[in-house]
Amino acid sequence: MRGEGNVKPEDRSDSITSPAPFFSKEGVSKSGPLSGKEWIKVYSDLFAEIKVRHYSPKTLRSYSTWVRKFQAFTKTKKPSELNPSDVKDFIRFLAVQCRVSASSQNQAFNALLFLYRRVLKTDFGDQSDNVRARRTRYIPVVLSREGVDLIIGNLNYPYDLVVRLLYGCGLRLFECMKLRLHNFNLDAGILTVHDGKGKKDRTVPLPRSILLQIKNHITYVTELHQKDLDAGYAGAFVDGLLEKKYKNIGKDLIWQWFFPAKTLTLVPDEGKYRRYHLHETHVNKAIRRAVRKAKMFKRVSSHTFRHSFATHILQANYDIRTIQEMLGHSAVKTTMIYTHTIKRQTVKEVKSLLDF
Repeated sequence: MRGEGNVKPEDRSDSITSPAPFFSKEGVSKSGPLSGKEWIKVYSDLFAEIKVRHYSPKTLRSYSTWVRKFQAFTKTKKPSELNPSDVKDFIRFLAVQCRVSASSQNQAFNALLFLYRRVLKTDFGDQSDNVRARRTRYIPVVLSREGVDLIIGNLNYPYDLVVRLLYGCGLRLFECMKLRLHNFNLDAGILTVHDGKGKKDRTVPLPRSILLQIKNHITYVTELHQKDLDAGYAGAFVDGLLEKKYKNIGKDLIWQWFFPAKTLTLVPDEGKYRRYHLHETHVNKAIRRAVRKAKMFKRVSSHTFRHSFATHILQANYDIRTIQEMLGHSAVKTTMIYTHTIKRQTVKEVKSLLDF
């Protein structure tokens, strides 16, 4: 039976085998692949082109989903007969009839651009006259420090520790879930984030106030790992290439998930049980329950704590470049959005250094 924290292999965040949903031209949802032998090679080439560029599994799922929807829209037209006008009709169909959001419309456009240029190796055409939705400027939802503490107070273990790391280190949820024991350097008080968004690594300081809780949690993970070894389980899920290079690496203590799932996952191909990390959906549900208990009138998600982290350190007079590095942003333009979340001061309100 599937318990809390348990996932099937196809539900894993690094899985690429789950089928993507799609809809027909009439907008009716369906499930399963459409007919057309030529399209089988298209999806195979799409998989190969994304893997060779080391794009994330989420990108693969997203692009596959839009390609399937595009296939349905064109009524399984032969890939060799696709032309730039099909893209224009599809984007217009999404905007006018389906009324999708601007971000979804732009995501579909990028997926088809990748399909034409990298997979089909055909002309994408001049799409400058295509209707491209503009995203409205989004100002992140930010909590006060009291609001953060109030939500944490309504969370049970280990979700309270998850949120403390999200807020205290400015992590994305998937970065937090993918943490392993070797990411923590307790002596130096540093957390190393590997393979963040854009496959970038970065280091952030660990909050000193939760070091004891982190140590206690590591003790729990160590004991759980020993129980798994005694029961003959295969250890934690590890990237396939690493497992080929280092045999039984999944059984090493340092490679155990920092937030392990509460139950084990059966790998049918191996016939073995392995432990995955805590699933993101359980964290999101726990946060929503805590927000309801706290009776807060804000749209709070796991990402809200990252927004709050960035805003609060900006208020603490950290320079924008330092904040950019701590958040792992590629461009400082992305970090500048947080300047809109704090109160602006006019020249008259700014104090002289002698008045501090």
